Amino acid sequence: MGIFKKNPNEVNYVGGEKHWTDVIKNSSTGNELLWLNPEEDFNTNSTLIVAESEEALFFKDGIVEQVFEGGKYTLSTNNYPFISRIATAFSGGISTFNCKVYFVRKAHSQEILWGTDSPVQVRDPKLGIATSVQARGSYKIQIDDSKKFLVKLVGNNIQNFQQDSLNQYFRNEFTQYIKSSIAQSIKNSNEEILGICSNQVELAKEIQEELAPLMNEYGIKLISFTLAAIDIPQNDPNRQKLEAAFATKGEAAIYGEDYNRFVSREILTNLSKNDGAGLAAMGAGLGMGVNAGSQLANMANQFISPQTNAQPQNGVICQKCNAQNQAGAKFCSSCGAELVAKKLFCTNCGTELAPGSKFCSSCGNKIQ
Repeated sequence: MGIFKKNPNEVNYVGGEKHWTDVIKNSSTGNELLWLNPEEDFNTNSTLIVAESEEALFFKDGIVEQVFEGGKYTLSTNNYPFISRIATAFSGGISTFNCKVYFVRKAHSQEILWGTDSPVQVRDPKLGIATSVQARGSYKIQIDDSKKFLVKLVGNNIQNFQQDSLNQYFRNEFTQYIKSSIAQSIKNSNEEILGICSNQVELAKEIQEELAPLMNEYGIKLISFTLAAIDIPQNDPNRQKLEAAFATKGEAAIYGEDYNRFVSREILTNLSKNDGAGLAAMGAGLGMGVNAGSQLANMANQFISPQTNAQPQNGVICQKCNAQNQAGAKFCSSCGAELVAKKLFCTNCGTELAPGSKFCSSCGNKIQ
């Protein structure tokens, strides 16, 4: 005599006993986006329990018969006519039916991580240096249309569908849109790449707008999309060039309008330390001739002196090359020509005028 008692829900069949489930609920771990109840045979008047954060789909012969939202339901032929259509057996006065029940999570998913599978080839908009960037981040989704999600994306006979599995379905399409958006954003930004990397929030919004329609096709709503980082790979050969250029720009911002003067002063000062040899060689390369040393020395003085644009007082202008010379100079420092001061006289009284005079010191006549 056996020690096991027969379950009242078990019905005798030729060849053995069959168990008919009378309570249908989600018994998954809670991490799945979709979970298939392993039981497929149910009693009429069975109880269906659906959590508020999920939906239950009755699936039969490739067709979703009905979708149940959160709540507690009693399944009978009176209030759910589809049960009568799929009834398969009657035994012992108990009506039974066979179908699959899928539970679909409607709550927002946890963060799903993503990353570019290979660097994105770009060119710095400001510096014109070709380089590459890589990106990574995460996104969250919500199943918006359970039926569309099951039929178009998951398909039949899938026991469960984890949220990380979405990366397998969308990897190539996601990567295509993400890479394209990053490259286009860098191109249109007209900023250094190291600067655009700080605009991750705005760029993430642009990418989300590109990806949302793609997921909507499968009944999925893209809740959020984030860029955790956009950076240049450490092994990129041009990374050092970009970092040096970016640092130079920061230095320029500190010096402001005097930056060019600062750089030129450093160059000319270093050249002048070579006793004129460096200046002469540089001048020859620029086609400045034998007077290169004195000309570059004047340039250095201009950059070093804060009175760059000031004209020498009482200076003498060379009649041959129009170069400005210091007062009292006998030969032009630019071309070497003999300097002869041109005397000017007042047209009214004939008094000799001082260089640069606007009025006669004797009669007050205005000099034309």
